[in-house]
Amino acid sequence: MIFTRSRATAAVASGAVLLALAGCASANVDESSASGGSSDVSGGTLITYNSPESFANFGALLEQFSAENSVEAPSDTKNSGQALAALVAEASAPQADAVYLGIAFGPSAVTADVTEAYKPEGFEDIPDGLKDPDGKWFAVHTGAIAFICNTEAIGDLDCPTSWADLLDPKYAGMVGYLDPSQAAVGYSVAAAVNLALGGTIDDFGPGLDYLTKLKANGAVTPAQTATAKVVQGEIPILIDADFNGYAAQYNDDAPLTVTIPEEGSIQVPYIAGLVKNAPHPELGKKWLDYLLSDEGQATLAGGYVRPISGEVPDDVADKVADADDFERAEVVDYAALAAAQADFVTAYQAQVR
Repeated sequence: MIFTRSRATAAVASGAVLLALAGCASANVDESSASGGSSDVSGGTLITYNSPESFANFGALLEQFSAENSVEAPSDTKNSGQALAALVAEASAPQADAVYLGIAFGPSAVTADVTEAYKPEGFEDIPDGLKDPDGKWFAVHTGAIAFICNTEAIGDLDCPTSWADLLDPKYAGMVGYLDPSQAAVGYSVAAAVNLALGGTIDDFGPGLDYLTKLKANGAVTPAQTATAKVVQGEIPILIDADFNGYAAQYNDDAPLTVTIPEEGSIQVPYIAGLVKNAPHPELGKKWLDYLLSDEGQATLAGGYVRPISGEVPDDVADKVADADDFERAEVVDYAALAAAQADFVTAYQAQVR
């Protein structure tokens, strides 16, 4: 399996969750659990937190894994923050075998000492910025912050292709993104435009100035997932993860286009890890092996996310951004981005909201 270098960032945890975990102790690495190649398993039930059937093709992933290993593998509807909070609450008696999270939750999971080292085959080929060096988490797929445009709702206008376009008065009242003080994807949007316009993780000034102008042009910032709003035309242009747009475009036959902005963007990788002291550790390892296998990566791609292997199947490749467009997304220091969130939220609420 050959992995290509991806360049970008993740949906990030809420500041409250990150700050709450900041004081937790980190455990020593258990080298005995860090090598790939889990034992054969059959029977039993795999519990993996944050595996909703409708996201990233998890329904098909769980069905395949269940059939191939003769086990039960139910879906779980927790989001990243809820999954991490559950792992922390259950640390003395873990209920889950594996967990799936937005990448910024990976360092927090290590700090909270709720995942343990395991390196499936292919781990060494994942770029360093997309995995914990000890194997306590690793990226399984990625995506990019993009413009999801309802071609019917915007009437005779062309869909925007750049951050600059969104400030044009002709798009007044048409643009939306999730509230970055409440939603992980919203914070990723803020980070994306900030970096695209010359800001850094230590300097959100360009991004805050831009979002102030965007608000003046009528942008709305709902607190919760807004994909349905762009499908219905309530928000004609939504800034969100590209795979949410592709899923609605192809699965729901919605009149949408998805564009990675010309000035640049960031990726939104997702990671997986073995729960520390999992009730069924060999089953958890088998699941992680599967996620990085050729079959698992291809199945993830069926959810319009970009496999961490870089291998996009032909039947998906012609539906998503090509490699050149995707190169406009960047990779950042996810732990640093998460650490900067609290200060960003304070500044955002004072200047933009």
